[in-house]
Amino acid sequence: MRNRDYRKEYDRDQSSTKQIKERAERNAARREETKKLGYSPKGDVGHKKPLISGGSNTHSNIHVEAIKKNRGWRKGESGYKVPTEK
Repeated sequence: MRNRDYRKEYDRDQSSTKQIKERAERNAARREETKKLGYSPKGDVGHKKPLISGGSNTHSNIHVEAIKKNRGWRKGESGYKVPTEK
């Protein structure tokens, strides 16, 4: 029985052209929201319809929401804890 190389899998998945494009779109959304508000928002800049589900980076699809709400959608899964920034 072989052990899985999770680091190799993660690196492979994160370096795919689709993931790179979506990460760039998420970063651009945060920059645009910061520019629109005039300051860096306290929460996360999220997409109402996620990029992975076909959402876009338009202003109507972007909003600021609490970190706990944006990252807590996995809450209830085994071993998951909502990360917070200090």
